[in-house]
Amino acid sequence: MNQLDNTENSIADTDETMVTSRRQIGKLTQLLSFIPYVGGSKPVVAVLRLSGIIGKSGNLKTGLNLENLNELIEKAFEIKKLEALCLIINSPGGSPVQSELIAKRIRFLAKKNKVPVYSFVEDMAASGGYWLACAGDIIYASKSSIIGSIGVIYSGFGFQEAIAKLGIERRVYTEGTNKSILDSFQPVKPNDIKIIKHLQSHIHEHFINYVKERRAGKLTQSDEFLFNGDFWCGQAALDFGLIDGIEDIYSFLQKEYGDDVKIEYISTKQSWFKKKFGLFNENLPKELADNIINSVENKLIQNKFNLN
Repeated sequence: MNQLDNTENSIADTDETMVTSRRQIGKLTQLLSFIPYVGGSKPVVAVLRLSGIIGKSGNLKTGLNLENLNELIEKAFEIKKLEALCLIINSPGGSPVQSELIAKRIRFLAKKNKVPVYSFVEDMAASGGYWLACAGDIIYASKSSIIGSIGVIYSGFGFQEAIAKLGIERRVYTEGTNKSILDSFQPVKPNDIKIIKHLQSHIHEHFINYVKERRAGKLTQSDEFLFNGDFWCGQAALDFGLIDGIEDIYSFLQKEYGDDVKIEYISTKQSWFKKKFGLFNENLPKELADNIINSVENKLIQNKFNLN
């Protein structure tokens, strides 16, 4: 076993120890709560929902990114006598950078405050959504949840033939040989594909290493099987070691902390004025155009995993 394997197993063992310890404390508190004047307070668990496409957002579109979520994440860990943080995940993915930043922030505060994190997948935790799920020390899902899609994708459109038929000439002037790669109005060049594949390879490798670190000692299949972009239902994901169990959040909380558990839902409160008038600003035309494009992209991503 190499040094990297030892490091990964050490990280996993530390996280597992913390989770086990906090579970034992929670169960002890639950037992003591039945004795008069002993125990004193209810166990407190924070619940943070991470739902939607991961990436940028604007007035007319929403996305999961660290800028929007950091305040909520910090708010969760500031709760007094916090027993655990539960993440409700429902995302088909999006930006790998924002996926990493959000997960890293959660992990940093979890270790700093010595609070276990549990992830609960609803409809899907695919691609970047699974990256977020791996921020949890333990991952649960439903049997029909979609899990996986551990890969990197780039997609676009080619309009060069369309503008040629319309008699439109594309004029592009650049400094730098590769400045205009993957221009939708020009034919694809072999070197363009080489560049984008090189970037994808590095991002994919980073994604794989992250999953291996967070799921150290739990994965049961080969890299070629798990990291080829495929996705599975919850039961298969459990068999492959991508998740730890089939469970929903409320059943879990009842079993772990009893009926007296206090749930703190972490969410933003938007003022009535902003809801009514927040859309009206000088950037509205651009926001409208971006929203149309964003809605199409989001629908395409969502449809990939929808099995209704």
